[in-house]
Amino acid sequence: MGAVELHARASADFDARLAETRALLRRAATEFSPVTQASSLGAEDVVITHLINSLQLDIPVFVLDTGMLHPQTLQLLARTRATSRAPVTVYRPRDEAVIRFVQREGKDPMYKSVDLRKACCHIRKVEPLERALAGQRAWITGLRREQSNARAEVPLADEGAERAKFNPLANWSWGDVWHYIAAHGVDYNPLHDQFYPSVGCAPCTRAISLGEDFRAGRWWWESSDLKECGLHVKSNDSKEKVSA
Repeated sequence: MGAVELHARASADFDARLAETRALLRRAATEFSPVTQASSLGAEDVVITHLINSLQLDIPVFVLDTGMLHPQTLQLLARTRATSRAPVTVYRPRDEAVIRFVQREGKDPMYKSVDLRKACCHIRKVEPLERALAGQRAWITGLRREQSNARAEVPLADEGAERAKFNPLANWSWGDVWHYIAAHGVDYNPLHDQFYPSVGCAPCTRAISLGEDFRAGRWWWESSDLKECGLHVKSNDSKEKVSA
């Protein structure tokens, strides 16, 4: 049984949630240009890209190719770039930084310590993100409150920082996401059919078992339930922080 059959269950107020999301995306495009979508090509992000395209909004998309993505993710990236009305730009880590890090720490340093895992995330994700967001007034993510305890208070819009951040699916359930994918025939990562609800770099992502937390497959060897890579961390003064 695939992810659509397992998860596609719309909330009772799904139509209202969808209308809210569409209105927020229109507002982001008209009031906060230049604005861009950050896509990991996960289920939430393909929904947002589909909405941007269907609404014909001038919101470009970017993807961080860390150099360690699953083949299935790279194949979806190629299909997305070929079919998306919105331009899709790929940002990669700086070669010299990756080479120096691997030479110093080995091939799989993320398993050695949390600090090394975060250092790897910084080189492969956070620094490219900083380049992707340069010059942008706002960015759009697929964060949802249901995803983890660390994201339980994610707002629809955070306009208090220097760069506004929109989370148009913040109120959506996992069932809502898959209902939309099923209803609109949205292309998605086949790893979701193999019990990967959250897909990141190949060494840092595994399938989950029935009853496990939604993000249990991310950095599963770490004990903390506040497992983030640094892309969505905030500092104490509420300004946006992009560090691992």
